[in-house]
Amino acid sequence: MDATPFLGQLGMALAVGLAAVGSSVGAGLAGMSAAGSWAKDSRAGKPLRFIYIICVAAPITQTVYGFIVMNQMADKLALAGASGGMLLGIGIATGLGEMLSAWMQGAIGAAGCRMLSESDGKGFAFVLIALGIAETVGIFTLVFMSILLRAIGG
Repeated sequence: MDATPFLGQLGMALAVGLAAVGSSVGAGLAGMSAAGSWAKDSRAGKPLRFIYIICVAAPITQTVYGFIVMNQMADKLALAGASGGMLLGIGIATGLGEMLSAWMQGAIGAAGCRMLSESDGKGFAFVLIALGIAETVGIFTLVFMSILLRAIGG
C-alpha cells in the first residue's frame, strides 16, 4: 500500500491546522488583554479604543498563509512524482512556522494593548511595527514553502 497520499494529506492538514492553532492562541492572548484594557478605559471614563482590535486580529493572517500552502500542496499531491514524505515535511514546517509566528504576534498584541492603555494610545506606530516584524516571519514561511513546492515537478 502506498502511503504517499496519506502522508501528503496529513501534511496539508498540519499546514493549515497548526497555523489555525497559532492564530487562535495569538488572538486569544491579545483578546484577553484588549478586554482588560477596555475595562480599564471604561472605568476611567475614557472612550473604548478600536485600535485594540488591530492587535487582536493581527494573528489571523497566519491561518490564511497556511491555507494558501495547503492548496499548493493539494496541487502537488495529484502529481505522480510528488513525495508524500516531502509534502508532510513542508506541511509540518509551514504549520510550525505559522503557528509560532501567530502565537508570538498575539503576545506582542497583548503587550501592545496594555501599553496603549497605559499611555493613552500613544506609541501605536511602534506596536504596529512590532506586529509587522512577527508577521514577516509568517510571510517568510509562506514564501519559502511556496518556493519549495514549486521545485516539485509539474
